[in-house]
Amino acid sequence: MVQGITGAFGGKHAGLSIDYGTQVVAGVTPGKGGQIFEHGDVKVSIFNTVAEAAAATGASVSAIFVPPPFAADAILECVDAEIDLAVAITEGIPVKDMVRVKRAMEGRKTRLVGPNCPGLVTPGTGPDSTGGCRIGIAPGYIHKPGHVGVVSRSGTLTYEAVYQLTVKNIGQSTCVGIGGDPVNGTDHLDVIKLFNEDPETHGIILIGEIGGNAEVEAARWIKDNCTKPVAGFIAGATAPPGRRMGHAGAIVGGAEDTAEAKIKVFRECGIEVAETPSDMADALLRSAKTKGVELS
Repeated sequence: MVQGITGAFGGKHAGLSIDYGTQVVAGVTPGKGGQIFEHGDVKVSIFNTVAEAAAATGASVSAIFVPPPFAADAILECVDAEIDLAVAITEGIPVKDMVRVKRAMEGRKTRLVGPNCPGLVTPGTGPDSTGGCRIGIAPGYIHKPGHVGVVSRSGTLTYEAVYQLTVKNIGQSTCVGIGGDPVNGTDHLDVIKLFNEDPETHGIILIGEIGGNAEVEAARWIKDNCTKPVAGFIAGATAPPGRRMGHAGAIVGGAEDTAEAKIKVFRECGIEVAETPSDMADALLRSAKTKGVELS
């Protein structure tokens, strides 16, 4: 389902997801229940609440394109309806709201990806990889089905890594943009663990940035538990301390928050480091060669 499907942004990306092959079966906009969203030959029923949409259509995932003042409640609707996965694309949700959401989600069924994220793509096998699943705003056509998992705090760097892999004829299993806000639902380690358990994922690209210590935690887990080749890139190496850079969470506050510190830990943990954004796919190839793993 798509929450906010009647808005210009939500409607546009609902259509693009339908074109990619995603099974969009419901829209949710309070007060507009009973209307129909049309895209080509596809007609999608709109409901007033997430619970109604889930009960009527069996939808188990929601893409959230709801304005910031109301987005936290939109996520909590998914939690109350016991939706499996909520993907919050919305940027600018107040941190206080997300703290409230995070607390409310403890022990509940729903997994949250985001907010302030591009979402996720599992490429299909059709033209431009159509026939897959696209939840969010990522450009589907740059993807190629294969065996590399990508997890990133940065949307544009996710696309860059995917495109580099695709032009080298290396496909992706699933690509997840987790977002750059300081309080989010799913972090690097959560996704790394899923990639590690996935038999279709043979290698991993981990893209982080300054701020927080999530990348360090993931790297140390990888050292002890992951046998798959991993390449990493940390954005923000030239950022001055104390200066917020783009994402709300990209601000250096502690010893492990800097790019230099994270890169040092990556190397200590056996992660092949990409020195520049243009080196991400090649870094993974170097790691795969070292481990004797075939990626294509």
